[in-house]
Amino acid sequence: MIVVAGEALIDLVPQGVPTDGGPVTELPALAPRLGGGPYNTAVALGRLGSSVAFCSRVSRDAFGEALLGGLRTAGVDVSPVQRGDEPTTLAVASIGADGSAGYSFYVEGTADRLFAVPEALPAGTRAVSFGTCSLALEPGATAYEDVMRSAAAQGLCTALDPNIRAGLIPDADAYRARFKSWLASTTLLKLSEEDAEWLGGTPQEWLAAGPAAVVITRGGEGLTALTRDGGEYSVPGERVDVVDTIGAGDTVNAALLHGLSRQDALSPAGIAGLGGDDWSRLLRFAARAAAVTCSRAGAEPPYATELVGPAW
Repeated sequence: MIVVAGEALIDLVPQGVPTDGGPVTELPALAPRLGGGPYNTAVALGRLGSSVAFCSRVSRDAFGEALLGGLRTAGVDVSPVQRGDEPTTLAVASIGADGSAGYSFYVEGTADRLFAVPEALPAGTRAVSFGTCSLALEPGATAYEDVMRSAAAQGLCTALDPNIRAGLIPDADAYRARFKSWLASTTLLKLSEEDAEWLGGTPQEWLAAGPAAVVITRGGEGLTALTRDGGEYSVPGERVDVVDTIGAGDTVNAALLHGLSRQDALSPAGIAGLGGDDWSRLLRFAARAAAVTCSRAGAEPPYATELVGPAW
């Protein structure tokens, strides 16, 4: 069982906006899409065929019901989900000419911010994944942090994707210091080049602080994994006509965790024991999965049957 801990929200994605640099002459229509980094990761894991549960706090409003419905459809166990009467968090996306996405958030008084530490993780949990807004917004951030430290203390595999949303971080230096404090409780650190630049430091510094491996995504240029024993493994990106990049990094998270599970390497020792061929296979699988997500609008990760080539 892989547990994904973090927020579920609604992305409001613009429809019919010029992407050729032309002027916007009227307000775009905004289409609601199920989303949130951890939510997308859980859905992608379910579609790939992993045993996965979602640990969060979700509103009882119509958006919250739709979010739970999406999880159930993907085969995700929602029994750890807490419920609240507060509204669902909203994220308004803007899509650049290259398909890249930016966000503004409506988070005040929303349900996911009030997440509380659960009494226990689901039986059979082998790994717990964290990231994005849930680690930046209090009081929930401290609760998720407590779950992370507890999971690591139990010897579970912990995955961290900071997925920086700078507009939600009032004190950048305090967040950077907090990020460094998480590394001792992190087995697998995945982040984008942009995240790495914003956070500062180097993969070697992060590895020395705790993770068994660091995976850096480079958009269409591919992925690189660096390991504590000095290994460095890179694969190119999969070429695809990009509609948008919403959910691409979350799909990488899921593909990495799914692949590690299928190799029986979903543990600190298992990740440390991977060789070059193992990493190349895993990274190529993640690159293929992310490419499918980028080929369609919104966070729509692939099903296992859509991924051609070596898998598990």
